[in-house]
Amino acid sequence: MYKNILVATDGSELAGKAVVHALDLAKAVGAHVTAVVVTEPMWNTMPGEMAIAFPYDEYERASGERAQAVLAGVADAAKQHGVGCQGRHVKDQFPAEGIISAAHEAGCDLIVMASHGRRGLAKLMLGSQAMKVVTSSHVPVLIYR
Repeated sequence: MYKNILVATDGSELAGKAVVHALDLAKAVGAHVTAVVVTEPMWNTMPGEMAIAFPYDEYERASGERAQAVLAGVADAAKQHGVGCQGRHVKDQFPAEGIISAAHEAGCDLIVMASHGRRGLAKLMLGSQAMKVVTSSHVPVLIYR
């Protein structure tokens, strides 16, 4: 069935539930897990004036530390589940594109990720990274809501 399951996480509570689901699934089918954290370009996370004033290397350091902490948490959970796990930090990409490229590069055959399930105006204003992954991925996507 599945050999390598990619689980996307940002360290949020909802994403954590998707991680547990992915680890449970991986254990049940004997798959390996690739955990990915995507950090967006600095200019996309801060208003222009703030991005100019905030040192880029500080942003890189802080986002890298945060990504490593999140990935370490997934690795610990994978160990407790008895599942092999590799972590990846994809830098300077939008989440959907980073998730899809990481899945392709790691040879994953399933993507598991969380979605807030926003509707209406909130979905239009905020966009849906999950929807972008579902419509752009060449491998199956399991959405945890």
